[in-house]
Amino acid sequence: MSALSTDKINGIYIPSTLLVFGTFIVKKEWVPFAVAVAAALSGYKIFSNKPRKVLKPDEFQDFVLKEKTIVSHNVTIYRFALPRPTDILGLPIGQHISLAATIEGQPKEVLRSYTPISSDNETGFFDLLIKSYPQGNISKYMTGLNVGDTMKVRGPKGAMVYTPNMVRHIGMIAGGTGITPMLQIIKAIIRNRPRNGGNDTTKVDLIFANVNQDDILLQEELDKLEKEDEGFRVFYVLNNPPPNWNGGVGFVTPDMIKERLPAPANDMKILICGPPPMVSAMKKATESLGYTKARPVSKLEDQVFCF
Repeated sequence: MSALSTDKINGIYIPSTLLVFGTFIVKKEWVPFAVAVAAALSGYKIFSNKPRKVLKPDEFQDFVLKEKTIVSHNVTIYRFALPRPTDILGLPIGQHISLAATIEGQPKEVLRSYTPISSDNETGFFDLLIKSYPQGNISKYMTGLNVGDTMKVRGPKGAMVYTPNMVRHIGMIAGGTGITPMLQIIKAIIRNRPRNGGNDTTKVDLIFANVNQDDILLQEELDKLEKEDEGFRVFYVLNNPPPNWNGGVGFVTPDMIKERLPAPANDMKILICGPPPMVSAMKKATESLGYTKARPVSKLEDQVFCF
């Protein structure tokens, strides 16, 4: 029996039955009123336990830091609690949120965009994977947060809204923390596969570039997803590879894109996310291979979409 069914039995059916039965014993003529009260309470209980979207696109809200998980010397996963255990963030697949903080030495509030690595099927919290940079205002601010502190969050925002089977084949190029929006989409696709009761048959190929092997974020999760799903493949590229490295070496090249990602067609899309110099280089590389030239600001319908 599912937890939801157990909750309904313990929190709705049993109390309602006891209310009506007890009323019947004490005073039969009150039974109709008892039934009405039980129905109202049951409806409220069911409604109040439904997942509630908490994000507001035009208003910052404070969320409490629940947990910090150190991934490496400069990468941390921050888990923020939602107001209720049954709440969801309410973030469409492919979109991101804005964080805001008042930082000493800055003339106004600093805003930065991040994509959670958690999904809306996980209730009560959301996770952010953030790499701290020496000159990064928000990332350094986050490093100083303690469990119990709050962070201002607003959203959703962004032009990308993934829908199942929007294209036949997606090619992804990610660098560093640019993996986060890609992972969100990858997980949504795999979660909605026919074998899981869904209908998403989209094929996904990912090129993930980093400097050193230790810089590869979420590699264990990506490798697990690749092993479990025949429609997803990942190719790692390193500037400084270790001995016996069997992935790509150096920067992502047009040849790598041509070999690993779908060829230009009407039923495919290229997604790019990473440091600005990398994104700029990948725009030029994809254009040289015959893909539609990426716009300065991407739109959902674009063949080459840059986050």
